[in-house]
Amino acid sequence: MDLYLVRHAIAEEHHPVRWPDDSERTLTAKGIARFRRAARGLQSLVPGVDVVLSSPYPRAWQTAELLHREAGWPAPQHCPELEAVRSPTGVLHILEAHRAHSSAAFVGHEPFLSRLASLLLCGDEGTLALELKKGGVALLDLAARPGPGGAVLRWSVSPKILRSLDCS
Repeated sequence: MDLYLVRHAIAEEHHPVRWPDDSERTLTAKGIARFRRAARGLQSLVPGVDVVLSSPYPRAWQTAELLHREAGWPAPQHCPELEAVRSPTGVLHILEAHRAHSSAAFVGHEPFLSRLASLLLCGDEGTLALELKKGGVALLDLAARPGPGGAVLRWSVSPKILRSLDCS
């Protein structure tokens, strides 16, 4: 399975008064505009995926919806296991449930996505340091039975490169 790890686009800054619950922060207008272009650039690399699962936090959900609208990927499905405060091991059963698919996208947060990549690539969530910029995407090639240490990193692309691929 090809697993695309997509970090949410640029979101509102942490602010204890405006956003007392950090999970409620949304994308900025700049984040939306930039990720629209990045999603169209991503579509030129990856015309589609079988399933898109997203953290239900608004900033991740908005990013997943932009992938749907701009890249033509499937409508996102809520996946609480992708919330920023969760453990990456909590998504292993999600991968198992979707292993019949040839591709899937997980839209979420840092450092969760990097820890998940480390777990899948190295068998431990603290071994690999992967820098995934806001709006960036990494492709992991998972073994027939997804699990710790069985993946291969195929590529990691910054949102700037993705925007440069937008030909619209």
